[in-house]
Amino acid sequence: MKRSSNDYVTRVLNSPLDIGADQWNRLLAAQQAPTPFMRHEYLAALDQSESARPKTGWTPRFVTLWRGDQLQAACALYRKAHSYGEYVFDWAWANAYEQHGLAYYPKALAAVPFTPVPGSRLLAVDAPARLALLQAVLGWCAQEKQSSFHLLFAAPDDVAACEAAGLMLRHTVQFHWTQAADTPWTTFDDFLASLAQEKRKKIRQERRKVAEAGVTFRHSRGAAISEKDWNFFYRCYERTYYEHGNAPYLTRDFFRRMASTMPENWLLFVAERAGKPLATSLIALDSAPSPGASPAAYGRYWGALERVDCLHFEACYYQPLQWCIENGFGRFEGGAQGEHKMARALMPVKTTSCHWLAHPAFADAVERFLEKEGKGIENYLEHLDERSPFRRSEA
Repeated sequence: MKRSSNDYVTRVLNSPLDIGADQWNRLLAAQQAPTPFMRHEYLAALDQSESARPKTGWTPRFVTLWRGDQLQAACALYRKAHSYGEYVFDWAWANAYEQHGLAYYPKALAAVPFTPVPGSRLLAVDAPARLALLQAVLGWCAQEKQSSFHLLFAAPDDVAACEAAGLMLRHTVQFHWTQAADTPWTTFDDFLASLAQEKRKKIRQERRKVAEAGVTFRHSRGAAISEKDWNFFYRCYERTYYEHGNAPYLTRDFFRRMASTMPENWLLFVAERAGKPLATSLIALDSAPSPGASPAAYGRYWGALERVDCLHFEACYYQPLQWCIENGFGRFEGGAQGEHKMARALMPVKTTSCHWLAHPAFADAVERFLEKEGKGIENYLEHLDERSPFRRSEA
């Protein structure tokens, strides 16, 4: 416990269970970009299921600022022994450290484990508290001799605080679908009508292939997702990871806890043929978006027990997009990377992470690298903008 010059008491805790769920969630709800992945229940499930724990290379350290018994600011921080499960890649930085006889790990990370969804990371009651929280995090990093600090997929408020503190910014590109602003689509056919003829035709062909293969879909939300369906989902999820030569990041126990503590935040699509399930996709949902914002859906996990042409597109894009249109969700985030998503009208969005390196010479080298990389990202976004799948308006 440490008292700061701002009259905050700083506590660094080893588990989200050391913080009251109500206090944490109230603070999260007041942020610019709250997401379900920063809820206390989600972080607690990662911890209790041992999905993000020291044995998997994620050592939690929750940095918190208090006035009396009131939580003023908080950050879910992890001491990392590797760079897996982050989606902002710094392997080259780690290799450069190693080549110079320096240790890059452990490093400090403010992010949602295994989840490349932009959102608030530095939870605070106001801007001064957010800046004080960041200073407390950096102070902890220096004290604990962390090589570096990385805040991934930051909300604009987080970026502003990090810029003010002198952190370096790094940009990446994701692909998100957003509801039409002027005249919202009310059916999937309305949405298709907004696309260029070539894209519209391709989507219809892909959907037709799945239907002609005899595959149908059903979906369940929240408490309506049965234990049997959760078990089948995990079987598909696990198989997908093993097919790529990796063990799954998240345990079955994690999803049991999600079904118990956050059921309203999950939507499951199950693909069936002749009444037999063969694939699933799991979508996360906002339950309490920021004021004035329409709720968002987040494409998270998919898996199949057999291959059907275009089934992935149907399960991961077309079914969720149709559901979003019919249920008033204004944004669908398709996750990290993947230009192929543009053909399904998920458009490029620039995301930002913030970085601090303790070693001055390496910090200078990384800053030069990020400047060059940033120019490349801007050129890439301009190139992608020229490939919009939407119909161009008549001059």
